[in-house]
Amino acid sequence: TAVAAFENSVRDFVSSTLLEEKGENWWEECTSKKIRDAAESRRDEEEKVKWHTARGSDPIQYTMLPNLLNIVRQNFDIFEPFVHDIDWAASIFDVVERSRNVIMHSGYLNRRDIARLGSALKDWGSQVAT
Repeated sequence: TAVAAFENSVRDFVSSTLLEEKGENWWEECTSKKIRDAAESRRDEEEKVKWHTARGSDPIQYTMLPNLLNIVRQNFDIFEPFVHDIDWAASIFDVVERSRNVIMHSGYLNRRDIARLGSALKDWGSQVAT
């Protein structure tokens, strides 16, 4: 879905931007312990389930959308040229997160919500060029 594509593009955006700016150790240097622990705990839990495909090995793949925004917020000096305004980015993430929660819990978005989500995703893509 478009929401999953957005989440994955944000993961790619965050990791590639911080890798370029900070190098191979960006995860440890640019991400709070709380976010690292949450992602690593989620990864460790998935590794216990051998019968199902895991999301991957990189901890960013286990980082939830609100924490992706927090990584951007914590490193805003690096992301500012792309995002420009952290409050704007937070509003985009809020629209996506609300829609995501409805969709992932077997709900349906009405036309207005679909239009809002589509607009938010287009605005993010235009600004960040993901």
